[in-house]
Amino acid sequence: MAETETAPKGNVSKKSKMPLILGLVLAFIGGAGGFYATSSGMILGSRAEEMVEGTDRKEIKDPFGNIAFVPVEPMIISVDAQPERKLLRFRAQLEVPKEYEEDVIKLLPRVVDVLNSYLRALEVADLEDQAALMRLRAQMLRRVQVVTGQGRVNDFLIMEFVLT
Repeated sequence: MAETETAPKGNVSKKSKMPLILGLVLAFIGGAGGFYATSSGMILGSRAEEMVEGTDRKEIKDPFGNIAFVPVEPMIISVDAQPERKLLRFRAQLEVPKEYEEDVIKLLPRVVDVLNSYLRALEVADLEDQAALMRLRAQMLRRVQVVTGQGRVNDFLIMEFVLT
């Protein structure tokens, strides 16, 4: 039989771990340098910090200072459900720009009338659907915007919506 050659075990050379260590050290230094550069604003510096440094604190405006909330009168609406009647307790607020707040307050009786007639036309099945609240909110917002005029009402916030 043929004899198999075996490599001597004493000549096995170990690979150096120096490239791995050097790579880890360079990665750490690169990460630390990148963190410092972005946090100090050298790279991807934010314009907001530059604007704040150049202005006084008094000149910075409140981003939410231009809105006002106009409450709509709470309503209790009877919903025709067979065989019994159910009641819907409803309360909402309108988000309006401050310059139109008085105009919207003047038109609140029309808003209440539109909401009241819309909610009375609904059936119990319309109210019990999972996506009903979002759909109803969009419908009511559109009706309120038609009554008050374009750009006078930004949002319609439902504060209470309870079917008993």
